Amino acid sequence: MSEHFNPVSEIENPYNAAVRFIDENIENGFEDKTAIYFEDKEYSYLEVRKQVNQFANALSDARVEHENRVILLLKDSPEFVFSFFGSIKTGAVPIPLNTLGTAKDYAYYLNNSRAKVLVVHDDLWEQIKHHRSEFAYLKHVIIVSDHSETLDNDVIEYSEFVNNKSDKLKAFYSTVDDQAFWLYTSGSTGKPKGVMHLQKSMEYSLDNFAKKILRITKDDVTLSASKLFFAYGLGNGMYFPLGMGASTILLRDKPTPELIFKAIEKYKPTIFFGVPTLYGAMLDYAERSGKDYDLSSIRVCVSAGENLPSNFVLKWKEKYNLNILDGIGSTEALHIYLSNTTKDLKPGSTGKIVPGYEAKIVNELFESVGDNEVGELVLKGGSLTSGFWSNSGENKRKLHGEWIRTGDQYYRDEDGFYWYYGRTDDMMKVGGIWVSPIEIESVLIGHSDVLEVAVIGSESQKGLMKPKAYVVLKEGITNDDDKKSELTEFVKRKLAKHKFPREIIFMDSLPKTTSGKIQRFKLKTAVHS
Repeated sequence: MSEHFNPVSEIENPYNAAVRFIDENIENGFEDKTAIYFEDKEYSYLEVRKQVNQFANALSDARVEHENRVILLLKDSPEFVFSFFGSIKTGAVPIPLNTLGTAKDYAYYLNNSRAKVLVVHDDLWEQIKHHRSEFAYLKHVIIVSDHSETLDNDVIEYSEFVNNKSDKLKAFYSTVDDQAFWLYTSGSTGKPKGVMHLQKSMEYSLDNFAKKILRITKDDVTLSASKLFFAYGLGNGMYFPLGMGASTILLRDKPTPELIFKAIEKYKPTIFFGVPTLYGAMLDYAERSGKDYDLSSIRVCVSAGENLPSNFVLKWKEKYNLNILDGIGSTEALHIYLSNTTKDLKPGSTGKIVPGYEAKIVNELFESVGDNEVGELVLKGGSLTSGFWSNSGENKRKLHGEWIRTGDQYYRDEDGFYWYYGRTDDMMKVGGIWVSPIEIESVLIGHSDVLEVAVIGSESQKGLMKPKAYVVLKEGITNDDDKKSELTEFVKRKLAKHKFPREIIFMDSLPKTTSGKIQRFKLKTAVHS
């Protein structure tokens, strides 16, 4: 790799992630192979490297220096890939952001990160440009647009920014332990936190989860419903395929069941990455539409983000003869660290530890507990965050030497499978006994009339904590008091009596992230207000 760098004295063993994930594909003979499928266009690996280098050179010409932060407020698109790896190649630090935020959110991200550069799609810039005076450190705004229009003088269009820039570039002389990029947490428990990841982090996730669990090869084509700005989506749709010389399908729009089915039939992916609510919605959509979609190109399906109900796994297998490999990852760990495999699977579990990682379940004293005992899951591995940006309190709370606290309650069975029991802050004490909302949700989702469900703890008028269920029924099902009684009795027959929901609220939909993960904290906020 050293030939890709200008030498720097006293610093040995250079490593830059852009060299590993972009340049090495050319050296491996993939220059003419399709790297990205986007709408009706295909981008070869040679074109990707050219665009990455041009963006990197444009940043350098704009006097963006190493370790300066570059915010990416972009929908899934080739420009996301070019600007992400272009930033890394020149030594800057890209920070992808959720595209569904508010102007207030983006003012926080930009100012907290001290970002000097914003790369943004035109429609998203229109929503926040009137707040530019609040962006204290921002110097350059680069607009990605499909339209020819006159822009304000204080911004520049992406194609103009990179136009005529050299497509040759030596990489910034970084090492495996230098910062490469940040991701922000969802902010469900306070202000979002900047999670710093190192140059080595992506290759570590690729080598352990993608290669050893998914058996990914250069012949694979990936499709991810989770967007690139999520840690899960970033691997699925970008550095997993690019790290193998494989191909990725990028979808700009919201991942609805109809859009995903059409993309599968059009592009023929071999690996599909979804989330539990999407798998449920796709099963329901296929049933209601009566259409027989062709998923024969897919060899493996993956789920993460939240607990995957076992009946989704069984129904998917029955309908499409495909297993869904459920796992769990996090922004702090970058990608999945617990997973089922095609040869070792228990529906409803989160699987076993991914090679390259260590996990244990601990009590309040950080002491390991025995099999089938519930405690907090803690994790160790080479892709873990190096720390939280400008947040010493969070570093002290979550980092425990080489271990990181996940905040997830788990137990491990005698076969080594891990079973999700809920978030530590989602647990509720009912009648003096701890209850996991996941237990109740897993039962309710098994009812034939239920499409989606979320359970939270809600205080009664007497100040006692009771389970409260928010339920989305399948189309055509009447949401009356009789149905509430039926669902309540359904839970009582399957769980201990104190665990049934004392209140059921019917909803048209549940609040979700753009990847389809249910946002329980929003339900809690509504209850408390």
